[in-house]
Amino acid sequence: MQVRFTLIQHNNQKLQRSSFNMAQENYIGRRKTSTARLYIKNGSGSFIINGKPIEEYFKTQARINIAKLPLEVTELDGKYDIKITVRGGGVTGQAGAVSLAIARALDDLNEDLHSVLKENGLLTRDDRMVERKKYGQPKARKKFQFSKR
Repeated sequence: MQVRFTLIQHNNQKLQRSSFNMAQENYIGRRKTSTARLYIKNGSGSFIINGKPIEEYFKTQARINIAKLPLEVTELDGKYDIKITVRGGGVTGQAGAVSLAIARALDDLNEDLHSVLKENGLLTRDDRMVERKKYGQPKARKKFQFSKR
């Protein structure tokens, strides 16, 4: 393993930051207005989202299950170290974005998993977005009360 050190000057102080040159790929997943950037490498199974463990970031078990679905379907839970940065949207959209990013990463790392992921619909990006509000209406589809006279 090769370690590279970079010197960064911050407030007239030199800081030393080390970065490990490991085989680390990054993948993108999206859902609604959420975007997840995933970094994956072989490891012990740590799962970090925005600097927190997945159980701490997604409070409910339903969101955790959505996010981890590609790992459970392919039976690879605990084989990779996964670090994810998620931005935008709410927790449901973020869980879907994480799921798509993991599915894309597993598909790229192991060609044999493509059919399993495809059968479960995990490689398809869900393109449903919130419909825009129209002028002359209170919401996207709702209309003001009609008065005949």
